Amino acid sequence: MRVGWIYVFLAAFIEIFWVLGLKYSVNIWMWIGTIIIIILSFIFVIKACEKLPSGTVYAVFTGLGAASIAIVDFVLLGADFTYAKGLFISLIIFGVVGIQLTTAEVE
Repeated sequence: MRVGWIYVFLAAFIEIFWVLGLKYSVNIWMWIGTIIIIILSFIFVIKACEKLPSGTVYAVFTGLGAASIAIVDFVLLGADFTYAKGLFISLIIFGVVGIQLTTAEVE
């Protein structure tokens, strides 16, 4: 797998945790951890932008993050799931895969 895409996927995966941190942090130590995770996520985004077009990186990062967080909400946090929401999350994922398949890394 290409290095740029690994950075994008790591950033999107880490995004799940900092978004949950924004929602559930209740003390200074949790907020500090959340801030550190945000910084780490954006370091991976910056590294990915060195290898891939920045618009592509941002689109994939936000799309994967949004879809992943929605899935975590449904599966682990008891959010209401509808087939329409499932369809639209699927469209985000298909779009992310399409972007990945049609974007080359910068050498």
